Amino acid sequence: MRQRFMKSISFFLIFSFLLLDFTVQKAKAEMIDTGSIVTLAKQGNARARVMSFLDRQDVQQAMEQQGIAAEEAKQRVAALSDAEVMQIAQAMDQLPAGGDAFGAIIGAAVLIFIVLLITDIAGLTHVFSFVNHRR
Repeated sequence: MRQRFMKSISFFLIFSFLLLDFTVQKAKAEMIDTGSIVTLAKQGNARARVMSFLDRQDVQQAMEQQGIAAEEAKQRVAALSDAEVMQIAQAMDQLPAGGDAFGAIIGAAVLIFIVLLITDIAGLTHVFSFVNHRR
């Protein structure tokens, strides 16, 4: 009885040891230059700035007047590559800081147009008829 129990335990242990993974993971350590860290920080800041711009009440009202839902615009910005978001953030930097609501609405409309145009060119949407969609 005891020998039979020990035999079954032995088979169980052998089987469980065969399932273990004994591969060795290699650690890779190297120096990171300052430029790559600054670029990563700028990319994160640019995406946060564009998203905070889309969170503004006046921008959301301008988007609704254009027939675009705020959540849809946020999803499209989230789908953009880092380079595209950096371009939009640089365009936002060049806009005047102060001014009337008309300037903010025009800025929001330009931003929305750029986002929609990029997603249309990428083939994610079919908003504009002047974009040639090749299949």
